Amino acid sequence: GTALLLPVFLLVAVAIKLEDRGPVFFRQDRVGRGGRLFRIWKFRTMVVDAERLGGLLTVGEDHRITRVGRWLRRFKLDELPQLFNVLRGEMSLVGPRPEVPKYVALYTATQRQVLDLTPGITDPASIAFREESELLARASDPERLYVSEVMPAKIALNLEYAAQATLWSDLLVVLQ
Repeated sequence: GTALLLPVFLLVAVAIKLEDRGPVFFRQDRVGRGGRLFRIWKFRTMVVDAERLGGLLTVGEDHRITRVGRWLRRFKLDELPQLFNVLRGEMSLVGPRPEVPKYVALYTATQRQVLDLTPGITDPASIAFREESELLARASDPERLYVSEVMPAKIALNLEYAAQATLWSDLLVVLQ
């Protein structure tokens, strides 16, 4: 997949560089299987130092998202560099999206079961919550909503899916 997508990688990299000359990639610590930290790779879709300028969550029409970044996010192209995480064995194509340490620290004992699974580029929760940013934008306290309702719902969906996942069901998630 990475070899076939190389032309797309190059076009995206050029578009990011032309917009603001910042780095092409965004790397962030995430919690993987067994609670181990790893660095996730994405195409950068926000201004440089976006985490310092705002929170960890992206809410609605976040002013930190670049013009190219908005387009990349719309078509989920910002996620493509995670294929390198898959090649390194840190992620799979389908599995629970890996979370940042700050939010994993809030997991209940039951929610921590999701750390028994290999994180993935996509999952059923990503499909169900594809409008998550807009949902959070409507909340008076987006982080509270994320921690109290969205995150637990996503974890529950992923644990339920993992209990009955097959190669066929994974293929259907990828296609969605």
